Amino acid sequence: MWRSLYRWLLRRPPTREPGAEVFSYVGVVKPILIAFIVLSAVEIPIFDVILAHTLPSARKIVLVLGIWGLLWMIGLLASLRMHPHVAEAAGLRVRNGFSVDFLVPWTAIATAGARYRSLPSSRAVQVERDESGAILSVAAAKQTSVDLVLREPISVRLPKGPSEPVREIRLYADDPAALISHARRQLAAHAPGVGA
Repeated sequence: MWRSLYRWLLRRPPTREPGAEVFSYVGVVKPILIAFIVLSAVEIPIFDVILAHTLPSARKIVLVLGIWGLLWMIGLLASLRMHPHVAEAAGLRVRNGFSVDFLVPWTAIATAGARYRSLPSSRAVQVERDESGAILSVAAAKQTSVDLVLREPISVRLPKGPSEPVREIRLYADDPAALISHARRQLAAHAPGVGA
C-alpha cells in the first residue's frame, strides 16, 4: 500500500506491456473512501484541540494514530487506482488493490458478459459453490459487473494461496461494456482453431 501511495504521488504508474488496456474498478468505492479521508482530516485537528485541554498525555499518541489512519486510507485509494484490471496479450489480469492479482488467459475464457450483481458479504474475494462448481467473485463495494465463464475450471492465485478450481470469475469494472467489448475481440482472436 505504501509503495502504491509513493507511485501515485510521484505519478509513476506500474509499467505495462505495449497495447495493454486498463479498466478501473475504483469508481464505486471512491466516494466512500473520499468521505472517510475528509472526515479523518477534519477529525485530527478537532481531537488534537480537545485532548490538549482534557488529556494532554494522550495527545501525541492520538495524533500519530490519526495521521497514520489518514495515510492508510489515502494509500488504500492509491492502491486501487494504481492496480486496475489490465487486458494484456496473454489474458485479463484481475486485480483488487495490491492483494489480488492473477491472470485469466484468453484461451481459458468461453464467454464474457456484463451483469450487475450485489453480493451478501463485503469481502473483496468470495467463493460460492453450487451444483455445477465454484464461482469466484472479486468485488468492489459488494458488487460485480462482469462475468467470465470459463471453458473448464481453473485455479487462480489468491492472497491466501491457490483457489479451488472455479468455473466462473465475476469482477467489478467501472465500464463493464468497454471491458466486455475488449474481451470479446480477444476471445474471437483466441478462439480454438483461429490461426491454426
